This record gives sequence, structure tokens and C-alpha cells, in this order.
Amino acid sequence: MSTATRPRPFEGRGLSDVVSELAEEVRELYTADEVPWVVGYSGGKDSTAVLQLVWLALQGLPAEQRTKPVYVISTDTLVENPVVAAWVARSLDTMKKAADEQGLPIKPNRLTPKVEDTFWVNLIGRGYPAPRPKFRWCTERMKIKPSNRFIRQVVRRHGEAILVLGIRKAESQARARAMAKHEKRRVRDRLSPNGNLPNSLVYSPIEEWSNDEVWTFLMQQSNPWGYNNKDLLTMYQGASADSECPLVVDDTTPSCGDSRFGCWTCTLVDQDKSMTAMIDNDRETNAWMIPLLTLRNELDDTSKEKETRDFRRMNGRVQLFNDRIIQGPYTQKAREDWLRKLLRAQAHVRKHGPEEARDIELITMEELHEIRRIWVFKKHEVEDILPRIYEEETGEKFPGQDLEDQLVIRASEIDVLRKICGDDEIHFNMVRELLAVEREFRTKTRRKGLYEALEKVIEKGFYEDADDALAFARKKEEMRAATRDEKDGTSTEAASQPQALTLDEEINDASA
Repeated sequence: MSTATRPRPFEGRGLSDVVSELAEEVRELYTADEVPWVVGYSGGKDSTAVLQLVWLALQGLPAEQRTKPVYVISTDTLVENPVVAAWVARSLDTMKKAADEQGLPIKPNRLTPKVEDTFWVNLIGRGYPAPRPKFRWCTERMKIKPSNRFIRQVVRRHGEAILVLGIRKAESQARARAMAKHEKRRVRDRLSPNGNLPNSLVYSPIEEWSNDEVWTFLMQQSNPWGYNNKDLLTMYQGASADSECPLVVDDTTPSCGDSRFGCWTCTLVDQDKSMTAMIDNDRETNAWMIPLLTLRNELDDTSKEKETRDFRRMNGRVQLFNDRIIQGPYTQKAREDWLRKLLRAQAHVRKHGPEEARDIELITMEELHEIRRIWVFKKHEVEDILPRIYEEETGEKFPGQDLEDQLVIRASEIDVLRKICGDDEIHFNMVRELLAVEREFRTKTRRKGLYEALEKVIEKGFYEDADDALAFARKKEEMRAATRDEKDGTSTEAASQPQALTLDEEINDASA
């Protein structure tokens, strides 16, 4: 049926008719070729509804026609709302058992970002500031890359893939416009091209459904892999400020569609409404999440950025925008403080949280090892303080190797260096890094590049403090503007205001 003549799903029809028609459509598409399917599953209402439709459709096929795999992928960013993360993990386990028992080619997969792409490795390890709309470094690394990597593997094995997604036009005007644009480029009925992944098509069976039609389906159609959709409704209710999830009867009635689950660390929104609502609606049960919400709000607080972030960029440059310094990465002290707060929050959750949270890892041991490596060998923070922080905050010995023999100077010598430098933190960091660079080149057969590396360290430690750096940067801008004026007569005032960095420039700078 073409999109031009397709009626609204529930217009004048009952739920059973809509589900039967869609199930038949799913079966026709599934049996039309040998292209494997990849179903996106987040554990939320839309992805649950889509997976149920696919599951029910496959149940209606004879065993000999269930010939190709249906991969279910769920991306865990490792900073998901703990309640939702636990829900999804249990659901995937239940799903796998049910699919095996029912003889269905449904294969659940939990995806996670590579350790170098995780939230805490980038924020605590590298010092990336908390994500902002103009520096949204998290989404690509933590959500898009893991799923795209899996899909590309499927495409490499099979040549093509069909992505089955729970996207709906009613989610937002932007989503509706994007879907309408892709509809015009459909190469097959109901299958839209995926602009980001070659050789993959997108199928969105519930694209025309409203929030309430999704809930109607979930409440009236039992979950085929044995999970309880009423528990899902309860979870959404708990994450809604009004503690209700009604079937709306007019445009003014709020719906559970306004409750969005996501990363508990997210600073791209003004506040974490779902976690706040969970705590407010049942403080006695959910008070264990308060430290998470507190930490998230501290990450979102920009009032202390001058104290917590370096006045230099990752590569040591000082850059101005509107005659002010553009703050760089978190300082060493700030990163150490974030780690302490995170480990304290983890200890609190393990002690006061529900049974399923007693072994929770807000930060994994693999991440801790990677952060330690970055601090010691990339940032030259040779004090190697992470094991001590871990032991002080958890009461347990850090399970990592002793790096004493790999350090440029020993801990006792660090204390001597600090006494020599006194309160001059910039001078201390410069000498420490100079020693680390020399140690790095000492082991190389050819020492080409040593002087350039040393020069960069000295340039980074050139300033007395942030005020000195600001004065120096202003002087450089005045000199550049004067030079430009001499060459082409451009306005000094306009030339002295550099443009803000683009996202790509920011990320490249941060990776330097």
C-alpha cells in the first residue's frame, strides 16, 4: 500500500484489525528477500511496541520461513538511568530465552561504547567539559558509534541490512519533517534509505501512531517474550511529574510521551525530569538516586567553570572570544574531585539502592584503568593518584599494577618538586611535563622531535596565571589586527573578534 493512500492506523478500526494488518505487512517484508533485520530496542514504549509487532508477525510464520536473523540491538551508554538500564538488561535476558524456546530467529545484543569513548573516560580522563549543545561530544561516541559498528558488521556479512525502528512522526515536528523527507526517497514500499549507513534501509511500522495508540497496544496486547508491559507503564508513570500516564482525549492532556529516559549524566537538557520525578513520586523507595541527581546537577553548573577548567585549550593555546578566554578542559584537581564524587555516589547506591543495584558500576574497572593511563602517560600526571583516590573512597585496594618503574619521577620526588615550586602550579606542571617528555624520548632510537615537544611544553607553561594569559592573548590580537589593517585596511574592531570554534574544531582541539 503506498504512503499516499495509507489511512491513519486507528481511524475507525479496532486494535486487532490494525495489529493484524501490520503483522501481515511485517511478514510480507520479512519473507520478500534474504536481507537480515536489525531492530533497535531501548526498552521504552516505542521500541517495545515495534519489537512486539515483529515478534507476533514471526510467530505467525511457519518454521521453514523463519530463514533470516532478526538482530535486536540495545545500546547501553554505561550512564543510562539505572532503573531503565536494569529493566533493559533483564528484558534482553528474558527475550533470548523466549526466542530460543519459541524457535524464533531473534538474537538480542547489548552494545556498549569502546572504553576510549565512554562518558567518564572523556570527562574525568581527558577533561572534556560536560556536554553542551555546541559541544555535544557524547552522542556520537556513546550511542551512534556502537550501533553503527554493529550494523556495518551485519552489512559486511550479508551485503545489506534493514533497520526496524520505533520512530514516530508524533514525537516532534523535526522528526516528522525528517521522516517525510525520507518517504519521498523510498526505493521500496515502506522502506526508506538510511543516509548515514550505505546498503541499509529503514522500516518504521508505527510511524503514524500517536503516544496513546502505542500505549493502547502495549496494554491490550500481552508481551510475547514474557515481560510485563504494565511494569513498563509503571516505570513511565514514576518518571512523569504528575505521576500519571493517561490515554489523552484532547490536545491539552499530557501524556507519558513527555517522559524521556536517557543518560543520568545528561547536561544537554535543563534538568533530568525523569529521575527528578522518580524521586519526588516515591522518595522512600527512590531516595538512593539522589546522589546521582546531585552529581548531574553539579556537572551542569557553569558558575564555577573558571575554577574547574584550565584557561588553556588541550593543546596549550590561549584563545579569546568576545575578549574573554575560552575555557579549556577540566583541571587536574577538578578531574580528581569528579572521580571522588562519582565513587562516593557509587558506594551510596550500592549501600542504599535496591537489590539489583547492590553491584552497580557507575564507572567500570576498565574505565578506571583507562583514566589512569591517560592521567599518567598522556597528561604526564606522574603522581599516579588514581589508585589512592580509589582506595580512599571505596576502602578497597585498587586492582592495578604498580607503575613505579614506569614513572619519570617517584612519588617521593614529586613532593620535593612541589616544595621547590611552592604555590606556582603552572611552573610545577611544566617541569613535571618536561621530565615526562624527556623520559618518553629517551627510549627512542631517534630523538627527532624532542626539541619541538619540549618547546610546546614551555609555551604551555609560559604564563604566570590566567590574567597574564589574558593580557598576552589580547596583545597578540591587537598585533594581528594591526597587521591586517596594514595589509588590506580591514576594521581593527572586527578583526579582533575571532569566531567561536565549530564542533569539529573543538573536538580536534580536544584530541590534540
